[in-house]
Amino acid sequence: MTTMTFTASERSYLDSQPIGRLATVRRDGSPQVSPVGFSYNEEFGTIDIGGFNMSISQKYHNVMHNDRVAFVVDDLASRQPWRVRCLEIRGTADVVPDPGTPTPGHDSSLIRIRPRRIISFGIEYPDQEPHLMTSSNRDVD
Repeated sequence: MTTMTFTASERSYLDSQPIGRLATVRRDGSPQVSPVGFSYNEEFGTIDIGGFNMSISQKYHNVMHNDRVAFVVDDLASRQPWRVRCLEIRGTADVVPDPGTPTPGHDSSLIRIRPRRIISFGIEYPDQEPHLMTSSNRDVD
């Protein structure tokens, strides 16, 4: 089941970036932000986050107790002129346990983000005059 969650430009941008920041909610209600590696899962239209010992990480446990997350990928494409690119994804997440028996450092558990709102800036029209740029905001079914 292929879904078109992101535009072609947004998918290309995601593919070009190695790291993002995942915000989760701790049990006490406080936010936690973690730099993470990620991949776009075209089959499900999701962002999949894996990593070293994922199933014992705080972010994994946060998602187990509160599925609301935000994920940001951004960079500075140019300083002259100043050009910021940003993709913010708000949504819910599931934990996807490692189907096998994980060994230390080889845990293939995932956090899978289902986008509900996407906010992009500087991605669809990268050559637009910087001060005329506006964000593209949309809800995702």
